[in-house]
Amino acid sequence: MPTTDAEIERVRELVATIPPGRVATYGDIAAAAGLSTPRTVGWIMRTDAADLPWHRVLRANGTPAPHLNHRQLRLLAEEGCPVRGDRVDLAVARHRFESPGGTT
Repeated sequence: MPTTDAEIERVRELVATIPPGRVATYGDIAAAAGLSTPRTVGWIMRTDAADLPWHRVLRANGTPAPHLNHRQLRLLAEEGCPVRGDRVDLAVARHRFESPGGTT
């Protein structure tokens, strides 16, 4: 199923709301955007995220993509994000998106 312009914009909006020092996973964003798979978020991030805080989006285990590992973890640490070894402490740094009803 092709990704719509509205889905792309929704993902972009969500990523833009992640504050400094906080992170979200591809799955968190997919759920908040109503997408069926985190892979769609990954595709959008690869193709249309240069102007977004892309470094605040991680894999489900709190690690960055291997090819971005050092750069992404450095950027997150500079923002005060709790980095433990090769991953972010999601229990501390995970951003919760508000649902349309106003709850998380």
